[in-house]
Amino acid sequence: MKARLAAASLFALTLATGAAAQDEEHHHHPAPERLGAVDFRTSCAPATAPAFDRATALLHSFAYDDADKGFAQVAAADPSCAMAHWGRAMTHYHQLWEVPAGAGLAAGVAEIQQAEALAPKASPREQALIAALGGYYADAATMPHAARALRYSDAMAKAAQDNPADDEIATFYALSLVATAPPTDRTHARQKRAADILEPIWKRQPDHPGVPHYLIHAYDSAELAPRGLPAARAYAKIAPSAPHALHMPSHIFTRLGLWDDSIASNLAARDAARAQGDVGEALHAMDYLTYAYLQRGRSTDAAREVAGLSALTGLSGAVFKIGYAGNAMPVRLAIETRDWGKAAGLEPLPGSTPQVVALVWWARALGKLRGDKPGPADTDIAQIAACRDALAAAKDAYWTAQTDALLKSAEAWRLAAAGDGPAAVSAMTAAADEEDSLEKLPLTPGPIVPAREQLGELLLKLGRPKEALAAFDADLALAPGRLGGVRGRAEAERRLRAG
Repeated sequence: MKARLAAASLFALTLATGAAAQDEEHHHHPAPERLGAVDFRTSCAPATAPAFDRATALLHSFAYDDADKGFAQVAAADPSCAMAHWGRAMTHYHQLWEVPAGAGLAAGVAEIQQAEALAPKASPREQALIAALGGYYADAATMPHAARALRYSDAMAKAAQDNPADDEIATFYALSLVATAPPTDRTHARQKRAADILEPIWKRQPDHPGVPHYLIHAYDSAELAPRGLPAARAYAKIAPSAPHALHMPSHIFTRLGLWDDSIASNLAARDAARAQGDVGEALHAMDYLTYAYLQRGRSTDAAREVAGLSALTGLSGAVFKIGYAGNAMPVRLAIETRDWGKAAGLEPLPGSTPQVVALVWWARALGKLRGDKPGPADTDIAQIAACRDALAAAKDAYWTAQTDALLKSAEAWRLAAAGDGPAAVSAMTAAADEEDSLEKLPLTPGPIVPAREQLGELLLKLGRPKEALAAFDADLALAPGRLGGVRGRAEAERRLRAG
């Protein structure tokens, strides 16, 4: 397997460059590429096998653009290879990121149609994979993404059942289980099923990049995070050439409050992504890095990361991965350092989606309501409500609920500023209950400040330390090691001891 993957880099280079470029490459002696070991057998021309394995390894580490280029090289070398077009279609289906739309969706549809046209010459196993992905892309104009994602997952379940010895099919099926897990299911049934599939494969293929990657995602919850530590410790070593592989361990580190580990992980990911020109991955790592710095009380380091956004000119919030990090980082810094003046003046990135813009309006509202001289925040709170209503109209249940929790939180602080403590506690409790009922998405390290933690702060402000202590305990059970929760809990205990 390792020999095939090493040969893949040479195959891709030969296709992409001429003799002069090869000579230049020879004199520069670049570091060997390390993406892990994949052995994905196909009926395509044998000479393309190393390149196909390399492209699949990139796909498993969500290096979608480079994976697409790799599969395109395979298609150019073997025009009859249906699986090369399947691979290209897979690179446009970002199962744990944003829903394919626009040009990305159109490209995915075109590639899977090409794969389907070539499928009669493919093996039955390959035909099953192509048909499963075709089920996702079919009816994209009329069927919601979630329904098509479930249709794809169900088809992959059948393919896995029909090919019980095929680890690649099983691995992709496990990913589909994680991707279609309902955020309202706090039993994590589909994630546990995915982990049960992946753990035995990892024993058989310890250098496979996709298996520990998808295990980290399967275990990315307060309940399961301790089980994810072995994968978190291993993945970056398996595929250090992929910036996303360097970042992914921090999902588990964040869940467990291992802030120094998260900082190291995201520093490496940020620098690797910058070196490769991957702005989205760099920002994703910078967001997690900012969060971890703040939990360690390293606000100067967090401020440096936020200041680094200014070097990235022309950022647009239209791409969710970029928009979320670009908006969330300044919000995190202002809110967690209690710089209410800064929070009150924040502005969203142009083109940002409603669920992301809502974070900025929420920060502005808190900045105005929680400063030394509280002022009105009605306009900002109305903007949060407008974002929620837009998401509800789009039938985006997850982000509607998350944005509604932000709205309730802001309303709670408005009530507190107006002197209505009981109503404020009621509103913040409702926000915390709504927020706690949902699992977070892979894009975020968690809420800017959990509503349960805010409830503890509010109860301290109202002179109710016993209830505040219970709120902070509940907060820390879901988000261990959060600095605000730790400090709030200590203050509640201090007040209780003081009587």
